[in-house]
Amino acid sequence: MDNNTLLPAAFINKMSGIFPEKLSFQDFLDACQRPLRPAIRVNTLKISIADFKCLAAEHQWELTPIPWCTEGFWIKTSTQITPLGNSFEHLAGLCYLQEASSMLPVSALFHFFKSNEQSVLLDLSAAPGSKTTQIAAKMNNQGLLIANDFSASRVKILHANMQRCGIKNVALTHFNGNVFGAWLPNSFDAILLDAPCSCEGTIRKDKNAMKNWNQNAIENIALTQKELIKSAFYALKEQGVLIYSTCTLSHEENQEVCHFLKEHFTDSVEFLNLASLFPGASKSCTEDGFLHVWPHIYDSEGFFVAALRKIGPTTPPEVKKRLGKFPFIRPTRQKEAELYAYFEQKFGIANISGMLYQRDQDFWLFPDPIKALIPKIRFSRLGIKIAEEFGKGRRSGFKSTHEFLTLFGAHATKNVLSLNAQQAQAFYQGRDIRDLNHKFETGEVLLSYRNIIIGFGKVLNNRIKNNLPRELIRDSNLFDK
Repeated sequence: MDNNTLLPAAFINKMSGIFPEKLSFQDFLDACQRPLRPAIRVNTLKISIADFKCLAAEHQWELTPIPWCTEGFWIKTSTQITPLGNSFEHLAGLCYLQEASSMLPVSALFHFFKSNEQSVLLDLSAAPGSKTTQIAAKMNNQGLLIANDFSASRVKILHANMQRCGIKNVALTHFNGNVFGAWLPNSFDAILLDAPCSCEGTIRKDKNAMKNWNQNAIENIALTQKELIKSAFYALKEQGVLIYSTCTLSHEENQEVCHFLKEHFTDSVEFLNLASLFPGASKSCTEDGFLHVWPHIYDSEGFFVAALRKIGPTTPPEVKKRLGKFPFIRPTRQKEAELYAYFEQKFGIANISGMLYQRDQDFWLFPDPIKALIPKIRFSRLGIKIAEEFGKGRRSGFKSTHEFLTLFGAHATKNVLSLNAQQAQAFYQGRDIRDLNHKFETGEVLLSYRNIIIGFGKVLNNRIKNNLPRELIRDSNLFDK
């Protein structure tokens, strides 16, 4: 119990005025004073749920299923000393630390939408990446997911999470979300708009979340949200699905934003009912079929989720845009063959899927559906970088990248070194690995811990030089097994 949680009187008065009669307001106030239950989501791109449960049992983690997300679990770690964020399972991308309510929007999206290899989706406000990685896993790394965020620094965090989770079908953009409707109208099969909001629902995670709460700020945020949802609707294909969500409670940022869209586009908007999303969803379902989750209903954060379908055409505003020259080219067939021969000869990795592109000495894999969008928008990062070429003539060669080898390394049959716990810790701390009892040829070697490829290094005499990207390094209090 944390009785120091700040709940301004004006906030309490407002919530009491919109609170459902069928629920207890005192239960809501009591829940706001309780700490939030930690939760994780299994990343099925890297491990099955069954195999993850085996790892959890070794740690004596108690997993309780989250009813709206098959891959989600509340987790109890009474004997845990190492923070979950520094566990091997998290560092290797086998799971993502994600609040339970935060898993709702993506579950709602795939309740109404079935993706395939040509699906094109948009996550309009993506960073830090919890829902983006959840979408990519639901897409099974197929099709194309555009992940956008307005903050450049947050895009860097977003990319680091894409690397850690082994995602290859994502293109990152860095724009104000309200440009997509005019720039890419009628382009996306499905869109998630997890809108910036006043965060009233995060009280249990941050006891000072309400410190600067005021009604004027909420009304200003709602104006931004209305512009974003209108832009998202223009960008959505006809018959496409739009999920609008926030981690806040006020109607101005939730129901009223959805009704604004309905009023603006009249017969083109259909509200989809979420009452059957999971057993117990009716407890938080509104008359319109939205989910308005109060913190005490499911012992979670407060959240709002609405599902909408575009059932009629829209005419977006005209806009002029200037795009720079696309800096990538398709490599020659000879160069492509040389690169793929290197992967097969060095690691035994073959059958690499994706479109190969080249920029200077770097080689990239792009998702196939990206071709139609390349002339229409500028990307901060597109696909995954898989290798660099160095030298010339007989001294030329290729160097692999961390994200390629952690993504395709499970198929490797050569040059794989199994690490012990101490060596794996050293790797995640960015240190070179020493005291080896294995003999490898000079050059790159894949590094494995507990049968999971965690990266690669370069063999130099009796040590392996660490090639872990700087943004993935953790320097203290790491796992011990």
